[in-house]
Amino acid sequence: MFTGIIKGLGRVAALEAQGGDTRIVIDAAQTDLGTVALGDSIAVNGVCLTAVALDGATFAADVSTETLSLTTLGALEVGSAVNLEGALRAGEPLGGHMVSGHVDGFGVLEAREQDARSWRLVFSVPPHLSRFFAPKGSVCVDGISLTVNEVEGDRFGVNIVPHTMSHTTLGERAVGDRVNLEIDVIARYLARLVETR
Repeated sequence: MFTGIIKGLGRVAALEAQGGDTRIVIDAAQTDLGTVALGDSIAVNGVCLTAVALDGATFAADVSTETLSLTTLGALEVGSAVNLEGALRAGEPLGGHMVSGHVDGFGVLEAREQDARSWRLVFSVPPHLSRFFAPKGSVCVDGISLTVNEVEGDRFGVNIVPHTMSHTTLGERAVGDRVNLEIDVIARYLARLVETR
């Protein structure tokens, strides 16, 4: 589990073909991921990956074709910035919300405008996910825990404070860019309970 509180940015150092899958190597020199060990989970742009190799400030993770096709990881290039968060450990504060690292789909940045020192971003979502969004609910965008400000049809808006804008990949996102979305786990289970009644 994760919290959606980004620990820092990493950079893609290498993308290596591995029998049809891809091994991604991330330079995490600017990020404090704590004491990461082989086999630990690390969220990369909100996708839960397993550290399979460690070398100084870099780690490697294997990414399946399934994950490459269903997340934005398939569009990464060497040098791309990524949001990083190590797994939540017992006793650590839960600063964001409960995040599993299992991406539900893509969102698309539809609008971006400054609002005082903050930024207002509007994302569109696939129709089958729109019912999971509620004003003042939680959403995870590229691994970042955010509060939903408003919902209109298949779009939702968020407010991004300066710290988040400068310390995550949201500062680099342009209108038309795709992002990884993970809906709130509570909304997911409530919806399933309602469906089975």
